[in-house]
Amino acid sequence: MPVDPELRNLDIEIPTQPEVLVKLSLLMAAEDIDLQAMSALVETDMALAAAVMKAVNSSLYGLRGRVQTVHQALTYLGMREVAAITFEMGLRAAFPGAAELESVWRRASQRGLLMGRMGQMLGVDPWAAHSAGLFEECGKAVLYRHAPAHYPAMLRAAPRDVELVELERTAFGVSHDALGAALCESWGLAPAAVASVRHHVEVQATLTMPENLARPSVAAISTVAWALLNQPEQLDEVARRIAPQAQLDETLVLRAARRVSEQLTAAQEHGR
Repeated sequence: MPVDPELRNLDIEIPTQPEVLVKLSLLMAAEDIDLQAMSALVETDMALAAAVMKAVNSSLYGLRGRVQTVHQALTYLGMREVAAITFEMGLRAAFPGAAELESVWRRASQRGLLMGRMGQMLGVDPWAAHSAGLFEECGKAVLYRHAPAHYPAMLRAAPRDVELVELERTAFGVSHDALGAALCESWGLAPAAVASVRHHVEVQATLTMPENLARPSVAAISTVAWALLNQPEQLDEVARRIAPQAQLDETLVLRAARRVSEQLTAAQEHGR
């Protein structure tokens, strides 16, 4: 999905993809993925490897016993989830540490894991789904880095993203969903992930897919994950309306969402 070329005329810098993530993307694209090569690659960046280990050992995953190496993490969690954690840590490292962004990264971890596992259960590209979840709010980090003195006030002033994007367009001429999609595209994410990030605010607000949205299944999973995390009482209605627009079975979507939610709750309880 092409990102609006007008973004190139704005004075807002989009960070380049770290070299280790470029190499990781190439490994992930290979038909036969070399787990040893993947663990060796992550471990070449000591700070990144340490961040990955900290994330793997968090309550979000609820592993039995402490994982000591990236290779162990790959064994316990699998290639996709460790690669996604690495991308998450690389994404965070591309931006300044800020208390105002901690909730963004926390939601990214949970949403990415939820969407990736739902994708796997539903036969939707789990790497694209996981990536879309991780990067969904990354445009907020772009705008925070661009305007650290002003953007936090916008985050506080807008209780919902549909209101936030209006404030962003007025102040900057662009909104975080468009910037997030531009970052996803420049980092080489799958077109379905780019499209999901670009349209997530609109779809979550209207429960209507844009016309001609290619491969809408990832965007549908994003919307169901949003409902599960933010408006669980509306989950059935959201699935009923959004699943058919992506040619997904409503019953299977609900089953996947609830099963993954139970997995995450059990992991967090075990990790406490």
